[in-house]
Amino acid sequence: MPVEMSRQRFEELVSEALDEVPEELLGLMSNVVILVEDDSPPGEPELLGVYEGYALTSRGWDYGGVLPDRITIYRNPTLRICDTEDDVVEEVAITVVHEIAHHFGIDDKRLHELGWG
Repeated sequence: MPVEMSRQRFEELVSEALDEVPEELLGLMSNVVILVEDDSPPGEPELLGVYEGYALTSRGWDYGGVLPDRITIYRNPTLRICDTEDDVVEEVAITVVHEIAHHFGIDDKRLHELGWG
């Protein structure tokens, strides 16, 4: 049975997951915003998170004047795959790290190799 959790509590968990990311790493992030949405896009009902933008490794001399990159963490798909609040805490932490890694140019294959898939 999926976990029930308010949007406010879920946002707190995302914030707590960000607090666990080393300051040195957060300091290297540039022009990125982290958002929480209730549902993933149509056609992708089980998507837990997504990174949209230009990874730091892809930014060249012509990068500028663009809207911030977006990391979006999806509440309802996450809650659907979890059985307990502890499961949600763990899944949110994994998803936050996974999407931040994309900001640094790390692809899904490498993330799975590292255990962050």
